[in-house]
Parts: sequence; C-alpha cells; structure tokens
Amino acid sequence: MKPFAGTLCSIAAAFACLLVGHRACAVEANSTARAGGFQFDGKISRQVLENYLSRSICVEGLLNGRGPLTDDIRMLTNCGAKYVARALCLWGAENNFLANIQRAKEEAPRVLRADPEMILEGCVFETVGPRVSQIAIPDWVFKDLGQPVEQRNFRYEDMIYPPGQRRPMGNAQVPDESRMETQLWFYYQAASYIDVGCEGIHFGQVEIMNRNDHGNTNWFHLISLVREYAAKHARRHMVLCNGHVPSGGLMHDGNPILDFHAFPLRIKETPEKPQEAILQAGFTDAIYGRSKGGKTFSGWTCEHLPYIVEFDNYGRSRHPGQANAQGEFLWVWGYDEITWFGLQSKEYRARWLQYAWDWVRNKDTNGYVEMPGGRTASASDMRWYYANNPSDAVPAGSGDEAAIHAVWAKDTANFNK
Repeated sequence: MKPFAGTLCSIAAAFACLLVGHRACAVEANSTARAGGFQFDGKISRQVLENYLSRSICVEGLLNGRGPLTDDIRMLTNCGAKYVARALCLWGAENNFLANIQRAKEEAPRVLRADPEMILEGCVFETVGPRVSQIAIPDWVFKDLGQPVEQRNFRYEDMIYPPGQRRPMGNAQVPDESRMETQLWFYYQAASYIDVGCEGIHFGQVEIMNRNDHGNTNWFHLISLVREYAAKHARRHMVLCNGHVPSGGLMHDGNPILDFHAFPLRIKETPEKPQEAILQAGFTDAIYGRSKGGKTFSGWTCEHLPYIVEFDNYGRSRHPGQANAQGEFLWVWGYDEITWFGLQSKEYRARWLQYAWDWVRNKDTNGYVEMPGGRTASASDMRWYYANNPSDAVPAGSGDEAAIHAVWAKDTANFNK
C-alpha cells in the first residue's frame, strides 16, 4: 500500500465543514456512525464493540483537569467520538484520590449530556506508591471481596512484589495483583470509576503485574468482581475491560479475560527519510495479527479479539530529533509516539492518520487506530498534544479535528457500502 494516497479530498471536505460552524458540523459528525449503532446493556455484541473501537480517541485526563473540558466536549462531539480512552487518568491514583473522584463525578455528566452514547474510560495502572497507605478502605470493598471488615487503611507493603521480585515504577513500585491487598485497591479504584460514570476500564500493563498469578486466576477473579459491580451500578450494566498485552492476550482457561485488547502502535522510524515513520507487522512486539481470541464475557467467540492501537507516551531519548541509530528503546526520531506525531506538520499528521488507519485495517481487520485527542508529550516546546482547533481556550491546539473526522467519515462510507 502506498502511504498517504487519496486522503486530501476527504480532509479538505471535513475542514470545509469546520468553517461553517459547530452546529452544522455536529450534524455532519453523525456521518461517522457505523451501521449497527452503539446500543448495549449487560453484554455487548461484537459489531457494537467494534463500532465503539472504530470511534475511539484518547483524551488523557478529560475528567481530572488535564485539558479544557468545555472545548474538549466540543471537540469530541464535533469529531464524532464514541469511546474516550483515559478520560479519568490518575497515574499514581493514591495521590488526592478522593478529591479527583469527586471532581470527575461532577464533570462526567457534562460529557454524557453532550452524547449519552459515549463511553468514558477510567484507568487502573501498573503503579502504586506509599501514599496509598493514607486511604481508608470502605467496608463494602472488604465485603465485595469476601474479606472480614476491618477499620484500617490500605497497606502499601502488602501490595508490591516481595523482595527479589520488586520492580520500580518511578518513585513507586509495580503492584503484584495476586496479593489480596492489591485486589482490594484495584477493585476500589474500578468501582469508584464506575460510580463516576465510566463504562470502560483500562488496566494498564496487565502482564507485568501477574508474575505470581499462575493461569491468571487472580486477574480473572478480580475482573469478574468488577463486572459484577458494573452489572449493578454502571449506566448500561456493563464495563468494557482492556489492557496492554504484549503476549497478545490476557488469557484464562483458553479464553480472553478482557473485552478487547489495547497496545501501542509501535511506530517505526525511516532513517533514510528524516522525521518520517511507518507501521510494520513484526516490528518489536507489535500486536498486529497476534491478538488472541476465544469465548468472550459477552458470549460470542472469535479467533482474534478486537483491539485498538494508540499513540503511546513514555518520554524522549538523549538525542531528540535524531534517528535511533543505536536501537535504544522504542524511540521515534528521539521521542515517544505521541510527541513525534505532534511535532510533525499539520499536513503530514493528517496524511499519517489516514495512512495508519488504512494500514491497520488492511493488515488486520480486528484492529483499529485510537485517534489522538489529548496526551502528555515530552518535547521541550510541547509538553501536551491537543487535537483541538486552536482558540482562546486552547491556544496550543494542533487543529487535527478535521483530519480525525475525515478518517472516520471515509470509514463510514466504506463500511456502509
């Protein structure tokens, strides 16, 4: 496939729509809906799940103050987004947990009023720090996990790996999810996010927390309990669970534990073409063609579970802007994926989004590109990437709304042929 071919007309059409005003564009955004709709309750069909994944976008910290909420809502509805990844994104959740939950409870209804079909995602990450010991454990958490009720706080030392297995995560540690204390903390987070209004939970790098969980029995038990909570408390009696799976799937008894998989795009720089990059099956641990399937929680069976690939953030190298000649880590011209993308020209970003979408859909029909909406960046002159159109509310906006809308509108046209 020739990268970037045949995209400029659709991008121009979407940009013209933006010029006529938000109200007209909100109507036009309906053209990004796929046949089958976005309705589910208790369980979800594969078609509806894929409809959501096909309209997924990352707006990191949407509900915890990382961006301008009002303009982000406008951007999401304008583009036609349906699944908002990392909307409640508390890295080091133990820091100001209760205050962040309260803020999210006040803000989530604003998003859902704009589009009640939208799914907001919360995150249970692969990190925990000592401040978790300052948080009291509610009685219902003990009860739901079948533990004796105690009047105490969480215990940090009882969550992390035992000596000899410990793995630092910045100033914190990777938790051992086989330990009951970790399960109590993870369950409390997930249930709190469901109470906020989240119908998706991203469980982070699930495969670095299961070293002592043979057969993923504890992961299966914990996520089953989260699903039981969602059946009683979630808006549509279900929560969609996902996580990063370098092995291709978090499995239990031959079946996937998660509802869909997630992974970084794994973008490969092209040293002979400065600043350009491509996608390639088999590059590092890319998930293309490797998503494991089986019988899902919703009852349908698949050979390969649907998945999304995202623009990952993880920092910058010691040689920003230069080719990764030494093969250091996974740098793309010296940066993580989202920073490299954000530093390109607006025209190149638009072409690359269409290229990436087409490449993934042609390479593996189980995969979808999660669009970049807002995410931590690591360049000295760009600490955050905004897809938003530039305005007084978002002066650093990249203006990529038209490009996102164009990709989805083209997908709709192809899907409904």
